[in-house]
Amino acid sequence: MDLLIAAVFGLAVYGAFAGIRMYRADAKLPGDLAIALEVGATRTTAAGSAIDRLGMRYAPRVLRMMGPKRVDKVRRRLDMAGNPGGMTVDRYAARRAVYTGLGTVAALAMLMNGQTVLAVLLLVYGYFWTDVIIRSAISRRKDDIDRTLPDFLDVLAVVVSAGLGFRQALERVAEKYAGPWADELRITLRQMDMGVSRRDAFDQLRRRNESEQVSMFVSALQQGEELGAPIVETLIQIANDMRRTDAQNARRKASKAVPKATLIITSFMLPGTMILIGVGFYYAADVNIGDVFGS
Repeated sequence: MDLLIAAVFGLAVYGAFAGIRMYRADAKLPGDLAIALEVGATRTTAAGSAIDRLGMRYAPRVLRMMGPKRVDKVRRRLDMAGNPGGMTVDRYAARRAVYTGLGTVAALAMLMNGQTVLAVLLLVYGYFWTDVIIRSAISRRKDDIDRTLPDFLDVLAVVVSAGLGFRQALERVAEKYAGPWADELRITLRQMDMGVSRRDAFDQLRRRNESEQVSMFVSALQQGEELGAPIVETLIQIANDMRRTDAQNARRKASKAVPKATLIITSFMLPGTMILIGVGFYYAADVNIGDVFGS
């Protein structure tokens, strides 16, 4: 066993030195991977940048193993997440390679020490951690957009009613906002500047976001355009519908939270309180437990 531990330690030290050497080496990378290292370099941490550089040489192999369909799915999820930390598909593959490798090495070390459960946890952590980051970013981004959209539509309706056209009003209001929704609108506006029709640009906006409110906004906007409805009334109606939907979702979440809270109280807090009260009575009465049971 001591020999195995020494071998694992030696392998870890060798891997660390090899990683440092590869990180410092001025290796030639394909053009798209070299660009991927530069994209978002100012939006990620120093540790994230080091992990990207360490794993970027393995990114093509990971992408080939994933296959075209899986790569397209990851690309869409990164769009929905807003490319957190400047993450591209290549940077995703690089981090997947590094985290999986580190998790595998740590899992083998735990297996040699007989800690099977910890080894499995480390292996799962290394394999899925990058996807967990993306899933969390998607959820945060969706919540942020859902909170911003109703107020944004109210302001947009006021600006349009003041006499500006919809395109100019959309750009003017987007400049005053910051966050995911403003970023999405700027992308949509740039697409329209490059010749994409308004309908196609907003369809792409809907595909980039798994938000019910964004889908409601795009659908109502396109229907109003087809039917010739006044844009101001359409925007106000959309905002009111979104607030009504938010209230319904809040009530639904509250109704689901009550049974969970009741279960926790009856399963843990109530027995714990009873035990605490019983122990308090026992020590306060100074009763000998042996006398109680006649022993």
